[in-house]
This record gives sequence, structure tokens and C-alpha cells, in this order.
Amino acid sequence: MSTNAMMYRIVWRWHFYAGLVVMPFLLILAVTGGIYLFNDEINDVVYHDLRFAPAVSKTSLPLSQLMVAALASYPDGKATRIDTPREAGRTVEVFVTPSRGEPVRVFVDPGTGNVLGSYVYTHTLVGFADKFHGSLMLGKFGDAIVEIAACWAMILILTGLYLWWPRAGLRIIGVLLPRVSARGRNFWKSMHATVGVWTALFILFLIVSGLPWASVWGGMFREVINTAGVGYPGDYRTNGRMVSSSQSAPLDNPSGSHPWTLEGSPAPASQHHHHGAQSLVSTPGESIQPIGVDAVAAIVAKNGMTDPYRLTFPADATGVYTALRYPDQPEGQRTLYIDQYSGEVLKDVKFSDYGWAAKAVELGVQIHMGNYFGRANQFVMLIPCIGILFLAVTGPYMWWLRRPKGRFAAPKTAGDLSLSSVLIGVILICAIFPLAGASLTVVLAGEALLTLLLRRTRYA
Repeated sequence: MSTNAMMYRIVWRWHFYAGLVVMPFLLILAVTGGIYLFNDEINDVVYHDLRFAPAVSKTSLPLSQLMVAALASYPDGKATRIDTPREAGRTVEVFVTPSRGEPVRVFVDPGTGNVLGSYVYTHTLVGFADKFHGSLMLGKFGDAIVEIAACWAMILILTGLYLWWPRAGLRIIGVLLPRVSARGRNFWKSMHATVGVWTALFILFLIVSGLPWASVWGGMFREVINTAGVGYPGDYRTNGRMVSSSQSAPLDNPSGSHPWTLEGSPAPASQHHHHGAQSLVSTPGESIQPIGVDAVAAIVAKNGMTDPYRLTFPADATGVYTALRYPDQPEGQRTLYIDQYSGEVLKDVKFSDYGWAAKAVELGVQIHMGNYFGRANQFVMLIPCIGILFLAVTGPYMWWLRRPKGRFAAPKTAGDLSLSSVLIGVILICAIFPLAGASLTVVLAGEALLTLLLRRTRYA
């Protein structure tokens, strides 16, 4: 067997097993991602009476009144965030953590203060898709599984492109377009290959733009670009101030609801309990009270931040108010950190303050979620989702048509790669994608053990 033929068989084998393991997870990511692409449209239809006020009001009640109205149904609850309307006729969204049960979102008419209803985000179709897409509803463990699946999907795509690559010269039919005249497995193989090649770059983009949110790879990547000075601006990290130990900026929110650049970044602390030039001075027995949400809203407006924005409340006595503008175009991102006692703006972070790598991530995230260039962006990102569904069905179907009855019929090995080549490959993958490298090590060890057992059984 020639070297090229042997390499083809080896790549085919890896493509087969990668698809076998990864495709169920890619199906989940494609379906949930496709749903989340149209999250606003879906929620506007399903929860129209909550998201739209009965009548458009020219004036809005103070945020404090809207918060009190939302808390009326949860007397022991705590408001953690308010989202102002992004356009006239929409409601204010108040995030409430009840004394019992799961956090809820309460929708309030900004003109009248009437509560229109509420829901638990994860109990909605969009909320379920959001959480399942990121972690399979399994927390950090599920997040790790998704990260491994995403990394292996890249192996699946690269091996698929190798198998597709035309070895007899570039042809239109059978290479860029399917052989519609073919029958049986040859027809589906042609369809699988052409759909795969036309959607490969889109799928790779989804993987690369989504990986920064992964716990292991994303955390490692964030550390690298921050250390290199091309991520979160270093001079904003503490700015000579105390840092809150209980609040990062912003607080834990649904996927894609805050800038990736600010995820886990240190928030400044309010200066109530500290001494120094920037501390508030109080006499013994005097208690300094927070300025309140209406005063914060006035400070936000004074600093030029207009609706819509998200106002996250302090987590404790040292926390700060965080006002965030998070438009579909990341160039408009802006975050204000406001001392809850003095009203001082402790930080004002704009998109222009990010390093170039962080800017690239933010741009990728918005395109990934179908936000950046409107409706067209949604449908462009829907293409790889549909492509994944098609590939996930036709791949196993081709195997089913090829397999002899009663046999697994995986592609046979055509030879072994040298140990040095395997070690170099594993080390490189471990360095770039740690979880994928660890899983690859397990796979290689398992295959080696299985081969050894089969050889012993054969010669026993």
C-alpha cells in the first residue's frame, strides 16, 4: 500500500471515530444554537404580553418604583439587576432572587408600574437552549464536555477536508457540487462531502468564536492576552483602588449578555469601610446609606449613557453598581462602575479601551450570536447549524449502508504512525487545547491497549 493510501485510511479512521463521538454533541449545539440565534423573535412571540407594554408611554416612572412593584410579589426577595427598555413600547425587566426557588425575571410597564408577569429564564425555550448550549445543564462538567466536543469537531472538519481534497484535479461535479446522478451510498457520500466543504469554514468560525467562553481554553486564552497587554486594559484593573472580593464585573448573567472581555475582571470596591483619600468619613455611630437606584440612574444619564442599559446592583457592602451598554455592535460597549455610597464613577470602560485581541473576540461573539449585521447575520449563522444537522444524519447513514450485516465495520487500520509523530502531535494538541489533548491521550492509550489484547488473543 502506498504512503498516500495508508495516510488516507488513517485519516478516514480518525474521521469515523471523531464523528461517532462528537456528532451527538454537535447535534445538540446546532439545535440549541439555532434556537438562540432567534432568541428575541421567539420570546417576543411566546411572551408578547410580558415584553411589550399595553400602551406606549412618553414618560417612565423612576426605577425605584418599578423595582418596588416587581418585589411586591416576592416580599423577601432581592432585586439584582434592572434592564431598561431598548425601544419605546417595551417593558422594564427586573431580575429578582426570591427567598425560595429559582431566580425570576419580572416584567413591569415603565409608564404605569403595573407588573405584567414573570418567568424563570431556564424554564423558557430560549433559556433552556442557552444553558444547554453552553454546559448541557451540567455545570462545569458539562462545560468541559462541550469544550472537548468543540475541539474534536475541529479534528472532524480537518480530516473531512483531507478526505474531500480532489486528488485527480479540481472538478465541479463531485467536488464542489454533488453527483445527483449517483445512487445509494455514492450519492450520500457526494452530498455529505459537498455540504461539508461548503459549510466547513462557517462551522470552524462558530467553534473558534465560541471557544473563548469555554472554562479551560477560554480562561487560558484570557490569561495569555491579558498578560500580553492585548486583552482587558491593565491600567483599569485596580486603578489604585480597593477591589471587591465578592463581585466581578459583571455579575453572573446568561450567555452573551455581557462582554467577554470583562468576564471575571476585578470590579472596584465601594469605599464605605475603608480609610484614605477616597474614603467617606463618618462620625461614630453614623451609618452611611447607599445613594439608591434613582440617584445611580441620574449619574448614568449625566455620564451620557442612555437607554437601553443593564444596571446590576451591588452584591454586598463593598460592591458597586454596574451600568452596562451591550449593543449588537460591540463598538458601542461601555461599562460604568459606580460607588454605591458616594456615587463616584470608579471606572468607565469603553470598547476603545480593550486590546486588539479582546476587540476581535467581542466582534466574533456578536457575529456568532447573529447580532452584528441584523437579520442577515442570523440567517448566515443558521447555515452551519443546518449543515451540521445534515452531516450528522448523512454520516451515520453512509456507515449503515456500508456496514455488513451484524458488524461494526469501522475503517481498518492501514499501518501505524511512528511513535515520535504521535508524541509530537499529542504534545502540540495538549499545549493548544488541553482538554482535547487529554482526551486524545486517553483515546490513543485505549486503542493501543485494545490492539495489544487483540494480538494476544490472536496468538493465544
